[in-house]
Amino acid sequence: MSEVAPAGIGGSTRVYGVIGWPVSASLSPPIHNAAFAALELDAVYVALPVAPGEMTAAVPGLRALGLAGANVTMPHKTEAARLADRLSDDAGRLEAANTLEVTPSGVVGHNTDAPGFERFLRTDAGFDASGKRVLLFGAGGAARACALSLARSEVAHVDVAVRDPARAGSLRTILDEHGVGNRAVTLGDEAGIAALEPDLVVNATPVGARGEALPVPKLSGSTLVVDLIYRPAVTPLLAAAREAGAGAFGGLGLLLHQAALSFQIWTGLEPPMPVMSAAAMAHLGRSPADTDPA
Repeated sequence: MSEVAPAGIGGSTRVYGVIGWPVSASLSPPIHNAAFAALELDAVYVALPVAPGEMTAAVPGLRALGLAGANVTMPHKTEAARLADRLSDDAGRLEAANTLEVTPSGVVGHNTDAPGFERFLRTDAGFDASGKRVLLFGAGGAARACALSLARSEVAHVDVAVRDPARAGSLRTILDEHGVGNRAVTLGDEAGIAALEPDLVVNATPVGARGEALPVPKLSGSTLVVDLIYRPAVTPLLAAAREAGAGAFGGLGLLLHQAALSFQIWTGLEPPMPVMSAAAMAHLGRSPADTDPA
């Protein structure tokens, strides 16, 4: 399967891309170009490296240059939301946009991370979060999107593990607004975390990408562990989950579901998920270890 742009690029080709820094090794171009090819769309998706401090020019520039849309990855999601002309409900609630839709009236910011995580849990992991207890590592943009998804799924309680509990305030507000019990726990409190017995564990931090270990709660065969890192395929947290007989998933599923929702926003078409997944797996199989997050 080709992951390069189609040979017939011309003046009518619709151009999409992914904004980030760094972004050269992103999985998004092979995923979306495979989808465009499968549906025989005259479209191409490219990496758009935008350095910190340059988003003020980049977002209006999408419309000026005639691009049809873009994804946004680290470290620009918050600024993309600030610079968009309008925001979807989720992008506004999370104060982060990972998808930009270029329309005649301006740039619309969307966030497909929260619904993407819900779809991943339901369709890939087969997990019903209703009434469950959750341990969530992190309080950044990815963690807030997961928290919003879990709150909508009516989880019973979320323990938020962070280095500084004060940084969990906006995430906990999301949970409070949905009536979800929650508390912040210090990441360094390994004994306290080890005593927890969650039904679902989610790592929404970069910890583990280079072999670092997170404190592990009590795990069993009924626990589901999700690490949003997808490179390496098995992080220390996932290795611990497998050793305990727990369900273990990396972050590729969320990446694919949020990408599919972006594709649907841009094209109005049903995304070819098997094709997108195959393209991602093929690319991961031959790409270097330092892969960008989107």
